[in-house]
Amino acid sequence: MRRSEINKALKEMEATCRKLQFHLPPFCSFTPTQWQMIGHEYDEVRDCMLGWDITDYGMGDFNKIGFSLVTIRNGNRDMADKYPKVYAEKLLYLKEGQHAPNHFHWFKTEDIINRGGGNVLIRVYNSLENEEIDYESEVCVHTDGRSYMVPAGTQVRLTPGESIHIQRGLYHDFTVEKGTGPVLLGEVSECNDDNSDNRFNPPMGRFPKIEEDEPPYRLLCNEYPEAKKR
Repeated sequence: MRRSEINKALKEMEATCRKLQFHLPPFCSFTPTQWQMIGHEYDEVRDCMLGWDITDYGMGDFNKIGFSLVTIRNGNRDMADKYPKVYAEKLLYLKEGQHAPNHFHWFKTEDIINRGGGNVLIRVYNSLENEEIDYESEVCVHTDGRSYMVPAGTQVRLTPGESIHIQRGLYHDFTVEKGTGPVLLGEVSECNDDNSDNRFNPPMGRFPKIEEDEPPYRLLCNEYPEAKKR
């Protein structure tokens, strides 16, 4: 992705958060220059990959495959003594036409919540013992206290305020329902690790390769400099 695309996406998500009155923590507004001066007091942000994240899954077509997100809180299973949180929270922003590709998680379970805007469609499949997609068996869906069965590949519609529980090993992808407008999603989960807990099918990357065509507006969660020595 070009840095200019990333900057634009960040500003759009910030504007949506303001519109829907979802207030972000202070570290989300730090500039790249400020990050150069920040010491170990913000190690949790660095080590738990809190903050901004823009992904095109390495496919180079952000407006079709990819979306914007921000990790608000998280633990770190590899540094559990230092960061004992066993939960994570994210916000995700998708525009019409954008698509999050099919994947499951080995470790985390999560709830995906429509926080406002349009409707989101979440397609679900079970996984087989060999971790491939099960195109045959019905899926047990859990939405806001209700459990029910749907055929494999069903797209579950979430309107604002509605949520779905995604258990381990459940393949899911999601997109915005056409004609309903962009959507702000919440994600509440066990600790999140985007470096090792995503099983994409078909395989693809997670973080974008960046072409630096202008200065960064915000640093992404995998771009923080080392803590400034005091």
